[in-house]
Amino acid sequence: MNSRSDANQSGQLPPLRYVIARHDLGTKKSLGQHFLLDGNLTDRIVRAAGDLNGVSVIEVGSGPGGLTRSLLAGNSAQVIAIERDRRCLNALAELKDTYSDRLTIIASDAMETDVLSLSPSPRKIIANLPYNISTALLLKWLPLASEISGMTLMFQKEVAERLIAGPSTKAYGRLSIMTQWLWDAQLSFNVDKKAFTPPPKVTSSVVTFSPRPEPLAAADWRNLETVTAAAFGQRRKMLRSSLKSLAIDIPATGIDPTVRAEDLTVADFCRLAVAYASQQK
Repeated sequence: MNSRSDANQSGQLPPLRYVIARHDLGTKKSLGQHFLLDGNLTDRIVRAAGDLNGVSVIEVGSGPGGLTRSLLAGNSAQVIAIERDRRCLNALAELKDTYSDRLTIIASDAMETDVLSLSPSPRKIIANLPYNISTALLLKWLPLASEISGMTLMFQKEVAERLIAGPSTKAYGRLSIMTQWLWDAQLSFNVDKKAFTPPPKVTSSVVTFSPRPEPLAAADWRNLETVTAAAFGQRRKMLRSSLKSLAIDIPATGIDPTVRAEDLTVADFCRLAVAYASQQK
């Protein structure tokens, strides 16, 4: 189905507010739901994701299908919508009637879903993530950098700032390092709380992730996680104190043991992770 035909069909769809009312889709706080109804905004999210020609797009937390509509109006090969809330499935089914050959609906919990099994490469994840599991989902996907062509994701602004933060800043921490080790993460734009139904209490941000051709430095995911968790678990202490339980020979890595975790680069932490791995053998 070509993009011109898709655009025509999209114009025939009922307004999202009508769909929400007809299916009684009040948002559930327990699921971290905040629906996006502004088509111009969802189109902007899709544009931030870059070229989708021939790409399988995986969307998590589709809700009534606002972002899903914009994804389907683009030129992606297919859209796979993962939705846990069974109330939303009937609303998404209406999109299935229009885009039968390009939309697949998965009634599942994204935390329990193997996204790599859903489609062949190239694949991208584009989503307005449920706030209550956004960080957990990201940590699940970050190690898959060699298998995912890109991600464009909505977070609370505070979380987005942690993802892109550099050393010696307040927002810099474990999440910054685990992200930037494998991905180039860029803040695309902020989204006012008034754009959502219901409005959240915080501003949101769209972050675009591009996988690095190679990790920033040699390390193992599990060991890097262990080291960063220990270091930032006591971020105001010097490394020789915060990493004491890991028994790492810090001076052997060329890193000053009296510095704090927040002052180290991603490459520094990779050296510590390699040292930790070597003393485990």
